[in-house]
Amino acid sequence: MGALFGKSKKKEESRITEQDKAVLQLKQQRDKLKQYQKKITVQLEKERLLAKSLLSSGKREKALLLLKKKRYQENLMSKTDSQIDNIERMVQDLEFAQIEVQVVEGLKTGNDALKTLHRLMSLEDVEKIMDEAQEGIEYQREIDELLSGSLTAEDNDAVLAELDQIIQESLPEAEEREADEVPQLPGVPTQEPERKKIKEHRKQPELVAAS
Repeated sequence: MGALFGKSKKKEESRITEQDKAVLQLKQQRDKLKQYQKKITVQLEKERLLAKSLLSSGKREKALLLLKKKRYQENLMSKTDSQIDNIERMVQDLEFAQIEVQVVEGLKTGNDALKTLHRLMSLEDVEKIMDEAQEGIEYQREIDELLSGSLTAEDNDAVLAELDQIIQESLPEAEEREADEVPQLPGVPTQEPERKKIKEHRKQPELVAAS
């Protein structure tokens, strides 16, 4: 179990680049400076109230000394603002540089893919295919023009006559097929059934006995 967790942890660490570490450190420094600003802001407000209390007590020198200290800390605060701005600008530059690297890598991959495709199909092959396609388009256009009304009245009459001829030629074949498909019904019987003959044969002795 420990070995498995150790391997997964190493994989996660390997994904972190030096740029990621630099960005993380800069953000940590920025957060520390902001925490320091909050702390100094609260302290400056307290010192201002204390200086006001000293003045009301007649302790002018102590109040003046406290205000000088407050002024010094305010100057530090302005420097802290400048440092925070520089850090945030550096973070933005690093993050944007990482995006640029990813874009460049993507362009490189795409360029390699294009080179591979170009090796599979040369410029001569493309030109040949385009010429053949253009010839096919032009040929089809000529056919469309012929069929779309560029035939003369004589041509149309000849086409109709040929159509009628084909229809007439196909009529005997259709009649023969219909004749073959008609079922042959059995003929009407011309002789009497055998049962009727046997019955009449049995009646003849009876007629002789009666006579």
